[in-house]
Amino acid sequence: MRMAQPRPDAVFAPWDDPSETPLIQFKNVTKRFGDFTAIDDLTLDIYAREFFALLGPSGCGKTTLMRMLAGFETPTEGTILLDGVDIGPVPPNERPVNMMFQSYALFPHLTVWENIAFGLKRSDMPKDQIGDRVERMLKLTQLGKFAKRKPHQISGGQRQRVALARSLAKAPKLLLLDEPLGALDKKLRHETQFELMDIQESTGTTFVIVTHDQEEAMTVASRVAVMVDGNLAQVATPDQIYEAPTSAYVADFIGDVNLIEGAVEAGSTGTDVAIKWSATEEPIKATSDTPPPAASTVQFAIRPEKVAISSEKPDAANVMEGKILDIAYLGNISTYHVEVAPGLIVKAQATNTRRISRRNLTWEDHVYLSWTDTAGVVLTE
Repeated sequence: MRMAQPRPDAVFAPWDDPSETPLIQFKNVTKRFGDFTAIDDLTLDIYAREFFALLGPSGCGKTTLMRMLAGFETPTEGTILLDGVDIGPVPPNERPVNMMFQSYALFPHLTVWENIAFGLKRSDMPKDQIGDRVERMLKLTQLGKFAKRKPHQISGGQRQRVALARSLAKAPKLLLLDEPLGALDKKLRHETQFELMDIQESTGTTFVIVTHDQEEAMTVASRVAVMVDGNLAQVATPDQIYEAPTSAYVADFIGDVNLIEGAVEAGSTGTDVAIKWSATEEPIKATSDTPPPAASTVQFAIRPEKVAISSEKPDAANVMEGKILDIAYLGNISTYHVEVAPGLIVKAQATNTRRISRRNLTWEDHVYLSWTDTAGVVLTE
């Protein structure tokens, strides 16, 4: 799972500062369509200059949230504040908000320059300033040499940047991006993610992106809201979402994970937790800041890259024996599917530092899996 790493000198965490006032506030917002509740009593704060991601499967409510911000839907109950103003009664065209759609919706008969200028010509911006603003947007998105071309004469990635430049031209307080990279191929999508981050950082505009692509959200966002059934499952920074999920749903939704169900053994002390997952095997040794009570059922979540695999028994806090059932070769890494008990498969990942002919683990091999007592997370939800 790829995540953007903060620059060493960057300390941007307004959500941790009680003195910071959010730019966007959803206060007990509910949205119903007939008998269907798309958003259920949701409260959420988003801060100025954030690159905020709404992440979840189809039908989870993320697009409905975005459409309410844009003004295309109104809350059934609750309030949405933008910069302290209730935007419920404000029509879409009067909000300091712009929206970039997956289709880009460029005018095919206009040049790149004219597409970017289109909204400015219909705004109250003085005509003698429009040219300078368009040129700034062309420079920002590195489209200067394509200014006289029509949309069909440039690539998909370039069309995406034209749509972004047009959306930013009016300097909105908030830019909404609805699956903005969905039309691009994987390699170009990865490159464009970092371009988006650079543009967002240089303009200081608050971005809210809707996506179902976990890697995209984890790469670009300052924080991620994982949604399920109109509710927030977890809102946190990408590394917190990945390393410290608060529920089995979030752990399973983000990246690859092993989930092992068990019961907390009596006698666990301090932060140490022993989880009995098998009648015949040693319990899993784990840690938790808030250990669950004895006998309670929990899920132990551990990422495959934190599980070591070896042909000889290691000296480790947790060791399981098993047989390799399958191997997924991904180039730089291989994922081993190991059966450690009837019906229980645990995945381990190893970096492919050797060429195939020199690797010593293969199908049907008897192996040992191991990890430290702090490598996984104990989940009660």
